Amino acid sequence: MSIFDGTANIYDIALAPLELAGLACLRRRLLAEAHGAVLEIGAGTGVNLAHYGEGVRVFALDESREMLATARRRPCRVCATVSQADAESLPFASHTFQTVVGTLVFCSIPDPMRALAEVRRVLQPGGALLLLEHTRGHHPLAAALTDWLDPMWYALNGSCHLNRQTARTVAEAGFDVTCVERHAGGIVQVIHATAPAASESGNGARQAFAAKVKLAPVL
Repeated sequence: MSIFDGTANIYDIALAPLELAGLACLRRRLLAEAHGAVLEIGAGTGVNLAHYGEGVRVFALDESREMLATARRRPCRVCATVSQADAESLPFASHTFQTVVGTLVFCSIPDPMRALAEVRRVLQPGGALLLLEHTRGHHPLAAALTDWLDPMWYALNGSCHLNRQTARTVAEAGFDVTCVERHAGGIVQVIHATAPAASESGNGARQAFAAKVKLAPVL
């Protein structure tokens, strides 16, 4: 049983103000870049399904059975398969997907590095990793606020962290982080990355993250 089973009925209602404030627009722009065979991890109630462009095939996964029950009822203009699975142990062969998508998911994955290793395994070399995440703030005040609130927030929900540095973790997992868009003082980030060729090492991404990543303006 997932901790999110108990929130499935109210999740979309709770998120609605953030969607209206700009989150929905960020989703649409990000998902327009998905192509080919797409794996979405942490699909939740399926809010992303309406935003995928035509011509893609989506495999949407989540640990929560109740969340997925909502996702299956959503209208979807693309061919989508919705299944229960753990991001840290993906039930797919290596190099299956051209795109992997995650939105508001790495805040609550217990072992992000293990999940990213699985994502890297199932992505084709050069495949796209597209993430929309809430993270530790980039602005000093936002960083201090997320650090201060994180212990209390995690104690309340038992799953979600407010201060993870997801873009850096993606680079440390061996991906080439090509662009990070920062919004709301860096608390909300859109992360674009690609899977390395099979012969490449992740060391370069670890050492050159700060120098290589292209940062969009902070909004």
